[in-house]
Amino acid sequence: MSKDSETVEAVVRACRLLQSFHVQEEVLTLSQLVARTRLSKTTCFRLLQSLVKGGMIEQVSRGNYRSRLQPLRQSSVTLGFAAQTTDSEFSREVSQSLHHAAAREHIQLIAVDNRYSPKMALRNADLLIKEGVALVLEFQTYEHVAPIISSKFIEANIPVIAIEIPHPGATYFGADNYRAGVIGGQALGRWAKENWEGQIEAVLMLELPIAGSLPQLRITGTLAGLSETLSGMNTRLVTHLDGKGEFEKSLDVVRRYLRRTPPKRTLIAAVNDPSALGALRAFEEAGRGHLCAVMGQNATRDAREELRRPNTRLIGSVAYFPERYGEELIPMALSILQKKPVPASVFVKHQLITPKNISLIYPAQTD
Repeated sequence: MSKDSETVEAVVRACRLLQSFHVQEEVLTLSQLVARTRLSKTTCFRLLQSLVKGGMIEQVSRGNYRSRLQPLRQSSVTLGFAAQTTDSEFSREVSQSLHHAAAREHIQLIAVDNRYSPKMALRNADLLIKEGVALVLEFQTYEHVAPIISSKFIEANIPVIAIEIPHPGATYFGADNYRAGVIGGQALGRWAKENWEGQIEAVLMLELPIAGSLPQLRITGTLAGLSETLSGMNTRLVTHLDGKGEFEKSLDVVRRYLRRTPPKRTLIAAVNDPSALGALRAFEEAGRGHLCAVMGQNATRDAREELRRPNTRLIGSVAYFPERYGEELIPMALSILQKKPVPASVFVKHQLITPKNISLIYPAQTD
């Protein structure tokens, strides 16, 4: 009898799932467990339900699980990670990549969810300090609480890497926002030249003021890229709207804009893809889809699906590759803890994704 015939595959998979909990009391979502085990969502869910029934895993709330067993593997380094939210695809991609990289390096990662809330971000900062983490990877959106969060960690002598939104005294990791904006603006301008002979009648900018001045540089960069490509563009054509970085809010604010505005050839740029897609849908439902060209930021899965749609008016999105963040963030955290020199700001790679190159950058079978 072979060794393979002596094993029960379901038990092996259950062991993989239990080993995914790296830290005592760590709470993980189904998506996080799928990412860590590389099992299918259906298999992972069925194993979870069996292990919950068997008393080895506890379901602490809807979709959240905690192991009742002591983790088999302990690391000498414990990092804290405050995720932006579980409702954002971009944030989930960052989280999954961090968990993968931490698991590969046998690093304990205590993860909390800021839930896109400044109050929760402040509470989570206190929680991570109480847990005694060696370093914090902070991903929260609100500029006005960033100094308070930083102050808490500085007082506790805990270094911080701020993801996407700068925090005073923290190492910054994320977008080169101005450069990303320029890339998108230049692409919009080229499209207008090729399809409208450069004749535009309106420019719509979907912004996110709550995030502060750095993400706003995406808008500044977009306008610079447009002006560079469409020389002599009239700045009076530009309208700024607060889409709050969300699909529904952007859909609503653009609907209201269209109700008071006659049909015009409109270039649209947004601070992120949810806002870009919300604006696009508003134009389409108003029967003005043919009068717009839209540029997104982040190249999220929803945007990539839209880019594959025939004749879409989403002409591109600037990719940030959040699925690769962990590969850089974990080594950076270890370098900081080892007192090695680390740049004050580390920018991620950006690349324009369009209907023409999406299959090369993100093959459909792996997207």
